[in-house]
Amino acid sequence: MKVRVRLFAVLRDAMGRSELDLELPEDATPEDAWRHLVKEHPALAPRRRSLAAAVNRRYAAFDAPLAEGDEVVFIPPVSGGSNGAA
Repeated sequence: MKVRVRLFAVLRDAMGRSELDLELPEDATPEDAWRHLVKEHPALAPRRRSLAAAVNRRYAAFDAPLAEGDEVVFIPPVSGGSNGAA
């Protein structure tokens, strides 16, 4: 099945693109999509611990089933917060 993977921030920078289409087995999960990316770019592997996943714009577990045409997004942690203004 084909899914679209969208990448943001450091993941986008590391891969050199913001999205790609992957061909995955019928029983694939976001974890399988992530492993496919790591095969292409092994330096991404340590980032897995801090990522969240979303499928079709909803947060999802890395073991959630995917379906043909799904959009998978890997969300790195967001830094920042208060700028000190009260």
